[in-house]
Amino acid sequence: MPLPLHRSTLCRVSVAATLVIGSGLAGGRMAQAQAQAQAQTQTQTQTQAPAATPPSAATPSPPPTQTWNFDIRLDGKPIGTHRFEVSGPPDTRTVTSNARMDVKLLGLTVFRYRHQVEERWKGDCLDALKSSTDDDGKPQRVDWRREAAGSAAGTASPPSDCIMSYAYWHPALVQQRRLFNPQTGQIDDVKVERLPDAPIQVSGREVMGARWQLITKPPTGDPQRLTLWLDRSDQRWLGLDARVRGDRLLTYRLP
Repeated sequence: MPLPLHRSTLCRVSVAATLVIGSGLAGGRMAQAQAQAQAQTQTQTQTQAPAATPPSAATPSPPPTQTWNFDIRLDGKPIGTHRFEVSGPPDTRTVTSNARMDVKLLGLTVFRYRHQVEERWKGDCLDALKSSTDDDGKPQRVDWRREAAGSAAGTASPPSDCIMSYAYWHPALVQQRRLFNPQTGQIDDVKVERLPDAPIQVSGREVMGARWQLITKPPTGDPQRLTLWLDRSDQRWLGLDARVRGDRLLTYRLP
């Protein structure tokens, strides 16, 4: 998400002032002096120096980039990673994510998943999105812009009003009732419920987390239950749990 550069326009004003100096002397010997003084009257032009240039307004520093590098586990066993990066000011954010998963059995890969997304945001609204997914050999691509209200062929186009993607990093996600799915290009209905707080391991230490349950319902297919973990103190994203096929537990944790 370029920063607007604030520039000051400086005006230099030149003021010319003409100063006429004359002396008048009266009487006796003073007459000659008077004549001489009048003859020697001079006109001097004095130009005021340009105004000092005020210091330029300081350019605001860009907000720090936020990154999450999650380890992905299936029933406690590592199967991949998912990196998220959020950069830029709120009105022009850029969000990128890159997921890699490989599930193996007896040394053989039985499931392979790759997912790359680049999103552009305006404020709290998704403005444009491009994604590429390889879901175990099934390719999917989405190229969507809010102003065009378009999406990948064969997928539902979201309306042109404000909508979010599955932006787990955004505190307002838990207030949403529908989300744009970056893998399918469709809108999923979402029901959000608050769960009791619980501890979670974050980078080797225990943190008290605020938990939210998301029940997502795509236009086609079965609902899915997700548990979103946020830091109770500052609402920073800490983790994610999901029940997947076979009632297996998929988890995102920060190493």
